Amino acid sequence: MITGVDMKELKDFTIPFIGLKLGKHPFHFEITNTFFEHFEYEEFNGTDIKLDVLLDKKTTLLEFTLNFKGTVNVQCDITNEPFDQEISGNYHFVVKFGDEYNDENEDLLIIPHGSHEVNIQQYVYESIVLSLPTRLIHPGVEDGTLESDILDKLEELSPKQPKEKVEEGDQVDPRWDELKKLLTDK
Repeated sequence: MITGVDMKELKDFTIPFIGLKLGKHPFHFEITNTFFEHFEYEEFNGTDIKLDVLLDKKTTLLEFTLNFKGTVNVQCDITNEPFDQEISGNYHFVVKFGDEYNDENEDLLIIPHGSHEVNIQQYVYESIVLSLPTRLIHPGVEDGTLESDILDKLEELSPKQPKEKVEEGDQVDPRWDELKKLLTDK
């Protein structure tokens, strides 16, 4: 679990379970940038994520399954151009009751006996942030359609491939040819 500053709980993500019958209970959320601003996470320009939470209430524990899908607007790691990154994922965790609050295990939350609600905001935050690719690359960079001064400069500054053709008058040491054979004889 990502540890951060001790922060106020978002009321929308506090789920009261005391009055719920045993069984499955769905909850639906729309996640916008306001949610991430609460965590002081400023990597997203915009956010449009649908979150479905399924609470399975059992006699001695609660099982939560988070499913999310949507887009986050981010800056490309190469060009710094903004683009919409599709994200999706799911996360499953269990809530049990114990003597005191304990969230040290990432898949198990222990809340004090007698609790009547549980806040899931940290699990939502972490599952979304950790679902992002390690490198954020604008789709236009990958398919070559993005026009960018930065891309033009990178192309200009990139090392040029050496020419294989030998100019007339240049002598190639025959030992190099023998070494090249070793690479192709694997």
